Amino acid sequence: MVRGFPVSWILALSLVAAVPAQERPVPSAVEGPLPDYEPFAAKVKEHLATDQERQSGYVFVERRTEQRLDGSGRVTGETVKVFEVYPGLEGEERYRRLIEENGRPVATKELAKQDRDRKKDVEEFARRTASPAARQKHTREMDRQRRRYAAAIDDLFRIYDIRMVRRDRLDGHDTIFATLTPNGVKPRTDDGKIMAHFNARAWISESDYELVRVEIDAVKDLSFGMGLLARVHKGTLATFERRKVNNEAWLPGKVTWTASGRLLLLRRLRLRGVSEFSAYRKFTVETDWQVGEPER
Repeated sequence: MVRGFPVSWILALSLVAAVPAQERPVPSAVEGPLPDYEPFAAKVKEHLATDQERQSGYVFVERRTEQRLDGSGRVTGETVKVFEVYPGLEGEERYRRLIEENGRPVATKELAKQDRDRKKDVEEFARRTASPAARQKHTREMDRQRRRYAAAIDDLFRIYDIRMVRRDRLDGHDTIFATLTPNGVKPRTDDGKIMAHFNARAWISESDYELVRVEIDAVKDLSFGMGLLARVHKGTLATFERRKVNNEAWLPGKVTWTASGRLLLLRRLRLRGVSEFSAYRKFTVETDWQVGEPER
């Protein structure tokens, strides 16, 4: 999924998610007055960060299950892939090393090829950024991405009517449950234009100001590539869950999704899947390819 909330739950919607009700952690209501909105929202805004940024200091395991469905919702095909995931090069996606597919470990020969290809990518990146001019260009691009994310965050708080509803106990944490509904204000950013297609529900840690769970649903169809590449249909949902790792960082835990749309305006797609993240451990330059026991 890409960038973290709030931008990623929109930018990643080529694969949008829905958690079946029976799989969702059930929150329990907690009595007590809600915090004042303005100072609470300001703290939450300070803590919003992309999942890419949050996971950048960790090695972890991602287990990704994807299913194809027919018109009746029956499974017609399934793939299961397990990756070791390492921090990416600056400004680039994380490195996913495929270690298992459909229950079968990847052959040693193929693992070695993945490692060689990765080494080449790292060496090429080092060459590209070796000169002062290249480093300056790279720095400008990183600054541009940070400005884009900051502008999208600002747009989020402009284009949504955000209401704190109640206090819930969720996964052992006191959370504030809030709803986000598009308010009709014209977005200023491209990300905001996409966000305006969705309602959202969020559970936010009251003590840490961190997002514990986010659910979104499309209130109208959304087209990609001017409608020529893909279209996500109204009613599509997405749910992202985070957990506190080693009592120090809120990191992605699970994404469960279903998607309905059309590809190239011709082929209707119905997909369902789960991405589960585990075995987090701090990344250092000495980190080897073997992922160790998960931090708790």
